[in-house]
Amino acid sequence: MNKADRVDRWVESLRENLTTARALVDRGRVAYDADPAISLAFEALSNRVGDLAKKLSAADPTRFSDPAWSAAARNRDEIVHHYERVDLDVLWHTVSVDFLTLKVPLPSRNLGAAKVDISDNAAVREILHAEDDEQYRSR
Repeated sequence: MNKADRVDRWVESLRENLTTARALVDRGRVAYDADPAISLAFEALSNRVGDLAKKLSAADPTRFSDPAWSAAARNRDEIVHHYERVDLDVLWHTVSVDFLTLKVPLPSRNLGAAKVDISDNAAVREILHAEDDEQYRSR
C-alpha cells in the first residue's frame, strides 16, 4: 500500500469515528451521564481519533497542520496513559465540542483537500451516501 492510499484509509477511518462520536453526542448529556458505556465509548473514540491524528500529521503535515490535530494527539495520550483520572465533564466537552473543530480533508481520491465539517450531519450523510453509491457501482 502506498503512502497516499494509507493516508486515504486513515482519513476514512477518522471520518467514521467522528460520525460515530456525533451520533453518541446526539443522544445528549443526560444519556451520557446515565450510561457508563457512552463515556467508555468516548474514551475509545478519543484514543482512535488521537492516534489517527498522530499518523495523519506525520504522513501529511500540509493537510493536517492545524493545531487541533496535535491537540487531539495530546488528548489521546492523556486518555490512554491516565485513564484512571479522566474527568467526565472534560471528556464530554472534548467529544461534543472539540471534535467538531476537526475539519477532515476528504481522501485524495475524492475531492482533493475539500473540508468536511463533521458537525453538519447532512453533509456527512451526503458524502457517505455518494461513496456507498460509488462502491455499489464498482461491484
